[in-house]
Formats: sequence, structure tokens, C-alpha cells
Amino acid sequence: MWIDTHCHLDAREFGGESLRVAADAAARGVSMIVIPTVTVDNFAAVAQLGAAAPNACYALGIHPICVPQASENDLATMRACVAAAMADPNFVAIGEVGLDFFLPHLAEPAMREKQVYFFREQLKIAREYGLPILTHVRKSQDQVLKHVRQIPPAGGIAHAFNGSFQQAQGYIEVGFKLGFGGNLTFTRALQIRRLAEQLPLSSIVMETDAPDIAPQWLHPGVNTPDQVPAIGAVLAELRGVAVEEVRAVTTANARAVLPRLGSVPNGD
Repeated sequence: MWIDTHCHLDAREFGGESLRVAADAAARGVSMIVIPTVTVDNFAAVAQLGAAAPNACYALGIHPICVPQASENDLATMRACVAAAMADPNFVAIGEVGLDFFLPHLAEPAMREKQVYFFREQLKIAREYGLPILTHVRKSQDQVLKHVRQIPPAGGIAHAFNGSFQQAQGYIEVGFKLGFGGNLTFTRALQIRRLAEQLPLSSIVMETDAPDIAPQWLHPGVNTPDQVPAIGAVLAELRGVAVEEVRAVTTANARAVLPRLGSVPNGD
């Protein structure tokens, strides 16, 4: 079986067919899909989807791109929702949270400061409840690492990792796994392919970020979680190992970094 550790299964690009998309993934051997939220406004919908799809679970968090519209009330709502969700076996992590200094309006000083504040507050929630995090990191690898070291969560996943080998080692040292997906299928993505080839397989988990980051054979179309096995096959080819090894190790890695996956109904 495979695990897609990051998929926005609730996205409008799926045209209301999210359950069918999840079923298609299950038919391809994707036994679990982790759905992160992006704003408190989609907490309920994602939790419901996690309950409705037998091979899905969810995380709760406020995405840095949504921070400009977020308020202190949203953080209070999130804390209350996390407290309630601890009784839900389909709830596995805090996410998607982090820092995005790539988009110009998010890189302005005031918005950088607000992002940092929201990230640190969500790290505190993760730490309070002993939860791992799913991080969004764009042009902010070192900054995210700094805050994670200061407010350590119970591990996490560096989603769509595209940093340096030194930064990768920093995440590994704080108990994180590194998420790889469709980007590694592009022959021109030299840095990502080197990372995927040379980093310890014990530190890698699979993801799609669907409907985004489509693999080369779907680009520029809509990505789907059923692509995980094919992306895993590319990873196996890059590393010169059997696909079965990549599947087994990355699945074990996902279960290790997201321990609540073991409580998800039908998670096996």
C-alpha cells in the first residue's frame, strides 16, 4: 500500500467528485490520503470528507497564504477544534502551516511578522496536544527550522521539500520526514531529483499535493492521489531500487511520523 501524506482532496478542481477520486486512488493501492486544511472555514468540510472516504484522514491548520485574512478568533477556533478532534480517529496532525515568503504580498515586513505569529501559535497548539505538523515552506526553509527548534512539535513533514542538503539534515535532526511528489518526475528538476536520489530513504514520504504539482505526464493538468504509485516508481528508478522497497519504506516512514494513522478506521 501507499500513503499520500498531502492531498487537498476537498479542492474545487475535483468538481464535487472527491469520494470518487479517493476510491480511484484506493484501487491503485493508495490506502491512505492525508487531507490538510487551509483555513478554519474548511475545517468541517475536510473532517466530514475524512470520515466519508474510507482511505482518508485529515489535519487542521491555517495555511500561511490564508494568514492575511485570518484573525485571533481563527486561532481560538482552531484550538477549540483541535481539542474536540483529539477524540476523532481520523484526525492525525496540525497542518497545513508554515511560512511563505515567495509571494510578494506575503514577503512584506508586516505580513512576514503576521505569518510568523500564526505559525508559532499553531506550533504551540501542536506541542500542547503532542501532534506532528505538515509544513508549507517557500523561501523560508531556515526560518521554519528556527521556529520548529524553538517550539518543537512531535515531528512533522516538510511538505514539497526543495531546500538544500544541509537544510534537509536540519529537518531530519528535529524528527521530520521530507515530502516528495510530482516535482521529481521532471528531468529538469535537477536539485529535487538529486535530493530524492541521495537523501536517506528512511527520511522520505510520498505526497501529491493534488490537485497541484502534477507529475510530468499530467502537467499542466489536475493532479490526483492515484498518481502516488507512479511517482514512487520514478523515485525507485532514481535510487536504483525496487518499487516495492520504496513503497514499504515510505509507508513505514509516514506511519512513524504520523502515529495517529494507526488509529484511522480502515487505515491498513
